[in-house]
Amino acid sequence: MPPPADEANFSSIVDNPPDLVRTGKRHGPGIIILALIPITAFALGTWQVLRLGWKTELIAKFEDRLIKPPLPLPPRIDPEAIKDFDYRKIYTTGRLCHEQEMLIGPRIHDGNDGFLIITPLERQDGGSTVLVNRGWIPRNKKAQADRREGLPSGQVTVEGLLREPWKKNLFTPDNRPELGEFYFPDVQQMAELTGSDAVWIEETMDPDLLKAYDREAKGIPIGRPAEFSRRGEIPLRQDTRVRALDETGDLRRSSQTSAPSSKVM
Repeated sequence: MPPPADEANFSSIVDNPPDLVRTGKRHGPGIIILALIPITAFALGTWQVLRLGWKTELIAKFEDRLIKPPLPLPPRIDPEAIKDFDYRKIYTTGRLCHEQEMLIGPRIHDGNDGFLIITPLERQDGGSTVLVNRGWIPRNKKAQADRREGLPSGQVTVEGLLREPWKKNLFTPDNRPELGEFYFPDVQQMAELTGSDAVWIEETMDPDLLKAYDREAKGIPIGRPAEFSRRGEIPLRQDTRVRALDETGDLRRSSQTSAPSSKVM
């Protein structure tokens, strides 16, 4: 049998290439989706790398603040400057206003239900009143009558972290202060209710399991450790009323006092 090339009717594709016919149909959405996949993946990957760098830098900045010795809290504080001192150790003295105490809850600690105790601190020597998150207590110690040891009287010194106010998420219910129910630390709202400045301090304590058990039994609030725990910022804004951190970490007053202010840091 002769090879196909020797036949009289044989036609090679080389000699007669096929004609390309345009059908007029456009590519369907599937082709567009396939083209978008690598673009989207590249964009997400780039965002993740940038976000990782931002978070790493943020954690390093907060940890650097945490290793510095505590600063005395100035008598008057500008709430807008607090973000520049977030996680900064401070100490201040005053009287805890237990009659204006607020409980945020429910809050879980080591599997137990309870509340966070928020108490205004009326500071001495004309200082502003600030809000102190004293820590966690169990639910069975909610009534002040059941935790007399956790209600110190007179002048007390509070050591803690100066914190920037939180942002409420969509799933947290609104506070109902008229009923004494607080689900979220709305610093501005709590400050207005108690006549305090919108300044939030989280009282700290050294991690000690036995001490925590003893506090829980007596209804003494269990403070948080002085460490970074975000779920979540130092050039200060250019204002002559704002305090600045010098190289030693001290808060200093500006030398310019042309316009007195009731709230400056």
